[in-house]
Order: sequence, then structure tokens, then C-alpha cells
Amino acid sequence: MRLPNVRIPRKGPRDVTGKRIGIISTGSYLPKEEVGNEEVATRVGVTAEWIERKTQIVSRRYAAPHEATSDLAARAAERALEQAGLTAEDIDYLIVSTSTGDYPQPPTSYLVQDALGAYRAACLDVNVVCSGFVYALEVARGLARTRPGSRVLVIGADLYSRILDFGDRRTAVLFADGAGAAVLGPVDEPYGIIGTDLVSRGDAHDLIRVEAGGSRNPTSEATLAEGGHYFRMNGRGVRDFVSEHVPPALTALADRVGVGMAAVDHFVPHQANGVMLGEVVGLAGLTGAVTHRTLQKYGNVGSASVPVALDEANRSGALTPGDLVLLAGFGGGMSIGASLLRWGVTA
Repeated sequence: MRLPNVRIPRKGPRDVTGKRIGIISTGSYLPKEEVGNEEVATRVGVTAEWIERKTQIVSRRYAAPHEATSDLAARAAERALEQAGLTAEDIDYLIVSTSTGDYPQPPTSYLVQDALGAYRAACLDVNVVCSGFVYALEVARGLARTRPGSRVLVIGADLYSRILDFGDRRTAVLFADGAGAAVLGPVDEPYGIIGTDLVSRGDAHDLIRVEAGGSRNPTSEATLAEGGHYFRMNGRGVRDFVSEHVPPALTALADRVGVGMAAVDHFVPHQANGVMLGEVVGLAGLTGAVTHRTLQKYGNVGSASVPVALDEANRSGALTPGDLVLLAGFGGGMSIGASLLRWGVTA
């Protein structure tokens, strides 16, 4: 399957005043309950050593019974707002990327808006599974360009522990719960988003799925008995898709914006599986970049993976002004989202 050829402006997208749009702050929230491999291994019928060897995950976090996706998202958003020195009333748009919303409707973003008191913000949800945060960044960039000076709060949040089948070791050992957030707004040259590439491959939609609970296969006694509401994944098919399509998409983006992979300082990928990440880094020629990993302690937190890893890199002081940062999400759909940005904010 050949990837589409997407043309991206070399100078990077700007708002109508000529300002670039960039990330001005980050935040994240992980639930308190830490679940180690021993506990998961007992539930799924494998060993803790098997989990770590296959995934490089050692522990993960599960939400408390009273917590839902919007609760995690709001906590991450509060931390991003605090770092930016903004209040909820300063936000013009609020976007939540999730595939595990609180309800089929209303949108989870509206619940987050209410929790924060961000009533000036127009809200929407994005569901592109594990690529969703990067897709949401591009939606946010487009909105920010049309309203100079606006601020956009983008949140990636997922709560997978509620839809895992612990009889399926292929998925139950990988996924967990968390949320990450970023505030976007105008930034000074040379900082901000340089280019973004979004790839959608609906012909591979069956590789990752939740089969029941929607309009095609509504909730019923039969779907519940069959476990149709659990998360399902064709692990081998996903790995083949990622190996074949993700590295070329990343290198094509870098080439189109005229920087090349050798110039990338930091790689912030979706935390799918540690072994898979190592393969992507090698195939994409990113061995010279710092790859930021959080999966060892948090597992795969879906759409939250990229913003959680970005927040940890930011708050640790690893990112310095002028660094070239490559964000990459990939997963259900199937989908790929990649964004290159020059780290830094306004003077």
C-alpha cells in the first residue's frame, strides 16, 4: 500500500498575522494505582518476565473506580494551563482526543469544559485512537490560524482498563490509563510547528477494533455474552503495518520540510510496545535522536501516549529552545500522525 504524497509548506504554517503556531505548555496526569507485571501476569496466565520481554513494560496505571476519561483529561489540562500561566477562561478552543469517552454522547470535551469552567471555549472530540493527539494538534493549528492570538487546549486521554479482556494476553498486558495535554498558541520565529503529515488507511480498519456498542452492532445480551465490548487487536497485523508504513511517513515529512531525519533532536512517539519502538527508530533513521519512552512505567495509554511523553520530556528539562522535535502517533484506523516542531515559545 503506497502512502499518499502530502505537500507541506517548508516555512511552516502561520496564522493570518504571520505568526507561527506552537506548543506553549504541557501537562499530564496518571492515575495513582500502579499495577505491576506480576499482578497482570496472574490475571492473564503468563509470567512477568514474558510481559517485560515482549513489551518492555514493567508497570502501568489504572484509574480508580470513580474516575472516568474526562476526570483524567481535566487534571492534565489543569497542569498545562498552570504551566502556561493561563486560566480556563483564556481558552478559545478545547479539543479532546479519545476513543474511550465517558459516554457515547455528549462529547467528552464538553464534560472537560464543565470541569474546568472553560465556558468561552468551543469544544469538540477527535477519535483517531492512538494517532488522535497529533490529529487534534493539526485541527487546533487550523483553528488558531483563523483567530489571531487564540489559545487552544488539546488533550489526549484514554481509559483502557475498562475495556480490556484479561483472557486476551495480546492486549491486556499492553494497555492502561492516562491523559496528557498541551496549550497551543502563537509563538515567535523560529519556533512552532513546521509541518504535519496525517495518513489514514481505512482498508486496514479491522486490525484494531471494539466490535459492539455502536449502531452496526448495538448492545445486547448476545454482544455482552460474546465480549463484543472488549478491545481487540491483531497484533501481528499491527506490527506489520507499523514497520511498513510508519518509518517512510516520518522520513517523508522530514524531507518535505527540508530538515532530514539526521537533524531531529527528539523523537516523541506513541508508546505502543517497546520492542516495536526500537524497530521504528532503526528503520526511520532516528538513532541520533533522543527517543522519549514512558511505556516502561505507564504502558500504552492510547491517545495520551504522545502528550504524556512530551510533558515528561518538557518538565525534565530535556527540551531546549531551538530543538527539533518529532511527534508521531500510529494505531487504530489504521492511522499515522506525524508533526515536526521547533521547540520554544514567545519572547
